Amino acid sequence: MQVPPVAPFADTTALRRQVIDTCFLMRDRLGYFISTWGNMSVRVEEGLLLTPTRVEYEDLTPEDLCVVSLDGRQVKGTRTPTSETEMHRQILRARPDLGALIHSHSTWASTCACAQRAIPVLIDDMAMVVGGEVRCSRYVPAGRHKELAAAVCEALGDEAWAVLIANHGVIAGGRTLEEAVICCQFVEKAARIFIQAEAIGGVRPIPEELWREERHHYLFKYGKTEDLKDVLKAAPAER
Repeated sequence: MQVPPVAPFADTTALRRQVIDTCFLMRDRLGYFISTWGNMSVRVEEGLLLTPTRVEYEDLTPEDLCVVSLDGRQVKGTRTPTSETEMHRQILRARPDLGALIHSHSTWASTCACAQRAIPVLIDDMAMVVGGEVRCSRYVPAGRHKELAAAVCEALGDEAWAVLIANHGVIAGGRTLEEAVICCQFVEKAARIFIQAEAIGGVRPIPEELWREERHHYLFKYGKTEDLKDVLKAAPAER
């Protein structure tokens, strides 16, 4: 399914503040980050806007965020970018349909990553927002950044917006940072359902042709005028 490329965002103070606010959201409200263990990127005109490594969110200012070009050069910021920069860089180079990525360690998705079990398409919101099975990469030890990034890109493929990082966590994306947060939430929800459904007899995934229909609707019709027309057409006439 061809998804149009995302136009890079302008690197503004407002965008940088949104990134910092999202760090607090992921840590304090959702519990998907622990301390500074988690990171994110946004596609900007000069490359990738990234969170820095080992800076407490309470101390983080817009100026602390880093910009790294798509060929791997740091072009803005005096802080050191996240140690997982290479993973973000390789994914955003390979996937022009993604405008933002969040790498987290949410519990249920990490459980599937530690079992090295892919999460099949099993619920409609996952079909729409995640856009396919959440596969698991092969295991690569921490510190082998280029090898890990290559393994994650291979498992992600060219359609799904999320992938499990074996024995580590998950990375999820979207066209915007807001959409990447939602994708993280639906992956975590799907992982929990998957584990619990396996305990009561096994998952019955949605057939591919049907989840692809739902995905297409979300990407190209959801919330648009033609979608409303279809809803009204399907509604029974008032008596």
